[in-house]
Amino acid sequence: MKLVFEGTVQWLRCLVLGLFLGLFLFLSGCSQLGFSQHPWEAPPPKLKVGPIVDVSKLTQSKLPNGVRVLILEDHRLPRVGLSVVAARGAGAEDRSAAGQATFLAELMNRGAGNMNALQLAEAVDALGGTLSVSTGWDSMKVGVTGLSRDFSSLLGILTEVALRPQLSSAEGTKTGKEMLASLQADRDNPGTLARWQAMEVLYPEHRYGLPVSGTAETISRLDANSAKKMHKRYFVPDNLIIAVSGDVKPEAVLKQVEDAFGTLKAGPLPSEAPPTPLLSPPSRRIVIADRPELVQARILLVQEGIDREDPRRTAAGLLNDTLGGSGFSSRLMRKLRSEEGLTYGVSSGFSLRRQAGPFVVSTFTRIAETREAVNLLLAQVEAIRGDRPQTEAELTKAKSYSVGQFGLRLETSAAVLGSLVDLEVYGMPTDLLDSYRGRVDAITVSETDEVAKALLHPDRAAIVLVGPAKVLKPQFDDLGAVEVVQPD
Repeated sequence: MKLVFEGTVQWLRCLVLGLFLGLFLFLSGCSQLGFSQHPWEAPPPKLKVGPIVDVSKLTQSKLPNGVRVLILEDHRLPRVGLSVVAARGAGAEDRSAAGQATFLAELMNRGAGNMNALQLAEAVDALGGTLSVSTGWDSMKVGVTGLSRDFSSLLGILTEVALRPQLSSAEGTKTGKEMLASLQADRDNPGTLARWQAMEVLYPEHRYGLPVSGTAETISRLDANSAKKMHKRYFVPDNLIIAVSGDVKPEAVLKQVEDAFGTLKAGPLPSEAPPTPLLSPPSRRIVIADRPELVQARILLVQEGIDREDPRRTAAGLLNDTLGGSGFSSRLMRKLRSEEGLTYGVSSGFSLRRQAGPFVVSTFTRIAETREAVNLLLAQVEAIRGDRPQTEAELTKAKSYSVGQFGLRLETSAAVLGSLVDLEVYGMPTDLLDSYRGRVDAITVSETDEVAKALLHPDRAAIVLVGPAKVLKPQFDDLGAVEVVQPD
């Protein structure tokens, strides 16, 4: 027994020694081949620059009545995706009718043509497909997916939902009640409440200052008749883009699309969202939304940002990747989480819309350390526009990160076509996808430094907090006037 035990021990010693020797030889080999011992410390590879869209697979057309059509062939799977996009969204609503686009989208999903809500759902389910109607700040979308053999049936459903929704009074009443219940549930989320409060501070007179889905006051004004009026305004030929991707033949698709949408009568193009304030806020504001029961404070630093077409958007995105947009490799995450242990997560970003959206820095921390976290946030934003601008090494990593994320967002033909439709919504050239990586590669640190000085203003950014005002207010009295608001 003793001999067996000693033999086993000797065998384990030889195994461990062999493993260490193998690891040593492996690392030595990596070193000789030029690899870092820590791959994550190695410099990123050189950016690949080239076309994204295979133009031989892309068909762009316009029907005689003005409806735009984009078709992207992909015969790898017997699948197809179809959508109708209206190039206006919640941002173009009147502020007093906030939530109307969301209300309309919900109603369009609840009956179309001769089908009520249940019959519509059953028709989609019978095809093994999907149907969705959604809205954002700048567009509304009706989309269906399914097997390519069912293209005609899917197009029929899409046409009915997009052009002939029932928009019944009964469904309108139910939809309004559901939106109010959802709104109340959202108020219980501190992060959502902080974002709503911040937007109200930035855009007190603009539609962007209210949630996409509206408020209790504005939702109560919505009904089936108001939805019908918005549908009539938004779903006009010059405002529509039809997108088809997957296993299709463009000639056949164009013929069927024209049969379905070619008779839609022209109407005036809906107004765009009005411009946002050039400077917002003009001076520092500190606002606390009082939630006495919270043990962590939500923190947002907010100011005006840039719009979707701003020529500085690429440089601004790369700058933000270094500041707080690239997760654990960002300055904000390293400082507040890794070094100071004040939070699990922190991020920053520009919201690009038809009009200038907000620039937001967001995090959360323990109540007692809220001021310390805010001080560090302000210091990091000030540093990247001041005495610690983005370095060449940071910019190189930001470029690699940005191009990597860009590729991940375009892994499918449906995603590529979605991005092309997005460019159509904003009236931007379709070759911007192909040129993106080259434009990223061309950005210099002098450009990002210039953008940082022009776009980041921590000295006047609004500081929005959600938490117990009784504890938070004394922490910030010396930083400026503090407003305490009671969430509805």
